[in-house]
Amino acid sequence: MATADSCYGASFAGHLIKCRRQLTHGMANLESLVQKCTSVSHIKQLQAYFFTTGNFQFSRTRSKLLDLCAIAPFGSLSFAISIFRLIRTPYTNDYNAIIRGLIQSPEPKTAFAWYRTMQRGYFRVDALTCSFTLKACARVLAATEALQLHANIVRFGFMADALLGTTLLDLYAKVGDLDRARRVFDEMLQRDIASWNSLIFGFAQGDQASEALGLFKRMEVEGLKPNEVTVLGVLSACSHMGDYKEGENIHRFIRNEKLDLNVQVCNALIDMYANCGFVDKAYGVFVDMGCRKSLVTWNTMIMAFAVDGDGCKALKLFEQMDGAGVLPDAVTYLSVLCACNHAGLVEDGVRLFHTMGKHGVKPNVKHYGSVVDLLGRAGRLKESYDIINSMPMVPDVVLWQSLLGACRIYKDVKMAEIASRNLVEMGSNNCGDFVLLSNVYAAHERWNDVDRVRDSMKSRDLKKVPGFSYIEVDGLRHKFFTGDKSNAKWEEIYWKLDEIRFKIKELGYVAETSFVLHDIEDEEKENQLCYHSEKLAVAFGLISTREGTPIQVIKNLRICGDCHVVIKLISKIYERQIIVRDRVRFHRFKDGFCSCRDYWKYLNAARSNRATGHGYWKATGKDLTVTCYCRTVRESREL
Repeated sequence: MATADSCYGASFAGHLIKCRRQLTHGMANLESLVQKCTSVSHIKQLQAYFFTTGNFQFSRTRSKLLDLCAIAPFGSLSFAISIFRLIRTPYTNDYNAIIRGLIQSPEPKTAFAWYRTMQRGYFRVDALTCSFTLKACARVLAATEALQLHANIVRFGFMADALLGTTLLDLYAKVGDLDRARRVFDEMLQRDIASWNSLIFGFAQGDQASEALGLFKRMEVEGLKPNEVTVLGVLSACSHMGDYKEGENIHRFIRNEKLDLNVQVCNALIDMYANCGFVDKAYGVFVDMGCRKSLVTWNTMIMAFAVDGDGCKALKLFEQMDGAGVLPDAVTYLSVLCACNHAGLVEDGVRLFHTMGKHGVKPNVKHYGSVVDLLGRAGRLKESYDIINSMPMVPDVVLWQSLLGACRIYKDVKMAEIASRNLVEMGSNNCGDFVLLSNVYAAHERWNDVDRVRDSMKSRDLKKVPGFSYIEVDGLRHKFFTGDKSNAKWEEIYWKLDEIRFKIKELGYVAETSFVLHDIEDEEKENQLCYHSEKLAVAFGLISTREGTPIQVIKNLRICGDCHVVIKLISKIYERQIIVRDRVRFHRFKDGFCSCRDYWKYLNAARSNRATGHGYWKATGKDLTVTCYCRTVRESREL
């Protein structure tokens, strides 16, 4: 019985015979025959037809056949190149077909070599040649080649081509050369929506989020209507900046224009609110979606709960996926494991890790890393170590760093030395690895070992990454380092900190000097703690914003334990919601409590108290001893 493919193959052969007959009467429609090709076999038959009829070297339809062979899903780039090699005098379109095919190939940079061959052979380069070559270079972030192509585009007079200009600025944006991208944009005679979107995305991804927002506003002033791609770019910018106010404005625009029927836009909104610390608003978008939720939607929301420290809600959402008919993938499991990690849901995390195979998901090194971190931060260092040694793949640097970080929490010198030794053997040159080991030694007052580690850092020319925090007020970003006096309002900031210190001591606050790991007196340690960057940023927020306004602070490292205690007290005394986004997660302070439920704080305190005999009141202030402990925190007190 004949199949559909064999029937179509016979039909294609019939078209070839018909064309051969028409050729004698000058009526052959070769272009229509190219359009009927649906397989490599058809392409080969048509190539043979070109040769046998003597049309191969002279017909311009040959370029269309090459193009089809190079880019069609059923085509073959290697076969297209072999056809090209048979051409004695290639046309520009022949070269364009091969260069276009190379864009999606495993070696897109080869397209530039073909472009150079055209130039050396004095073949005519057109705007399409440059456009295809630019797109290929964009895939491999070829910055040097971008400069050469730009020079040629100007020399050939192609800059008036709006599509080519957009492709060029998109390449500059992707390689991080935003100054040149902006210059190309400003010099373009005509700009379409794609030009604006490319530059907005470039700014958003290139740590110039405020420029992306400025361009979005300029776009509206000039009467150009943003589309789904535009709002994806500006929402990304809001996420990077933690600017929820602008994010809310964009959300209103999205609702008014009904762009929230696009699932990617909804996903970006959820991500934006989550990255700004407003997980309740993120969940509101998730619940109210007017379009079908994708797997990415579920993953984004689960991760939002994870970084907010609400492991219970993340687990509940994970369980709801099954009822919604959505199968979890590797990212889903990583997100929910992260949620268990931040909330201290150790047994839940371990259970989920061991049931991944139920959904056909094979654990990768990141899943192992999350479980190692989960167990390590719960004090189960031996289990973490055993998991690393039992992995079916080679452990990466991050796993040993996670174990080393847990050793710092629990002051386990022996395990810290094992982790550090493995990191050195793997060639890790991260200053943080040495700092963690040094901190473990310092916690035991082994100052000679601390000096030895620091000497090792100096010999490797490694320097500790300085901690800094920043806060945005009235559209301006203010950055603070520890002990910083560079801000114009530094005197007011320091007066405010003195006021804060006086008020929190009335509540029983005692500085957590154990967080200053130097061989100095306690009074000097307390002075160092008082002017940490996050405290400076919060004090600046208090004096620079109206009463009741939420304060948002972003820190490049993890929040200091003492700062965590102080900011809780500030949120109670001054009746402010304070959101601190550190390197790992969000801490949302309100009425003297933190969204993290003090999980890691109490793990540290429990370990410290077992050694010193001090109670929790020292860490939290006497009137805050009724802090709401979750189950795992109560368990941690027994360590």
